[in-house]
Amino acid sequence: MKDDIERVEYASMLYDFYGSLLNKSQNEVMALYHEDNLSLSEIAEELGQTRQAVHYTLRKAETALKSYEEKLGLLSSYKENRRLAEKAFSIIDSACMAEPYADKLKRLIEQITE
Repeated sequence: MKDDIERVEYASMLYDFYGSLLNKSQNEVMALYHEDNLSLSEIAEELGQTRQAVHYTLRKAETALKSYEEKLGLLSSYKENRRLAEKAFSIIDSACMAEPYADKLKRLIEQITE
């Protein structure tokens, strides 16, 4: 169960980064599945397709997204930047810095990692 949830979350994040690179059909299925939380059967009904066709399109889209990530690494860079930002926040909090300076630094770090 946990693996399924992690797989769906990972695919959703990949879609956020690379969704515009998918073809129209893949993009539509991914949006309905990951953004609208529709089941494969609901998507099939909405698009006038079989459940199997929707499943195939979804898996094909997820495979393409993984391929983009392997080549470009945007999601892994984002995750690493977020990890470093959290570390920087921790250092700022422990440095007993004056509140306005600490807040300003944190806002800058947030802007950089968005």
